[in-house]
Amino acid sequence: MTEHTDGNGIVVGVDGSAASMAALRWAAEQATVLHADLVAVHAWEPAANGHAPYAPMPAGPTAAQEHEQATQVLAATVRDALGPRTGDTVLRVVLEGPPARVLLQQARGARLLALGRKAHGTFGMPSVGPVGRECLRHATVPVVTVPVTDRLQESVETVNSPSLAGSRASWDA
Repeated sequence: MTEHTDGNGIVVGVDGSAASMAALRWAAEQATVLHADLVAVHAWEPAANGHAPYAPMPAGPTAAQEHEQATQVLAATVRDALGPRTGDTVLRVVLEGPPARVLLQQARGARLLALGRKAHGTFGMPSVGPVGRECLRHATVPVVTVPVTDRLQESVETVNSPSLAGSRASWDA
């Protein structure tokens, strides 16, 4: 697996949620200010993961179809968060694997890793999900968690169409 940063990149985890859009917007602003590369990363895992080896395989999309769905999730999220004219300003990376592992590998050598999170968790504490916790525990670069505001969460349409929902990793970062 290749890392796409040369010490000047800002890596952001993207899963199609309102929180990841908030992180993407924040990371894009920081990349502009710091004259850094912006690397949007979407990790996906095959739908068959988690099944016992002796269980019959469910009829579902092929790995190529899942990869295409993941690519569509990333493209739609970048377009929705940053607008249609992002061109080559955002490096888009779609990789198969557990989201935390993929993000940590892609962030190795970057300036920082940005992740979205819900505005409120239990008892008013920040809501950092399992992927976010794993990244905070093991990252070799600074990790920023960007909250989605309640107002933004209500107004943003997440990428949740039935054809794309299967590739979304629930990052809850």
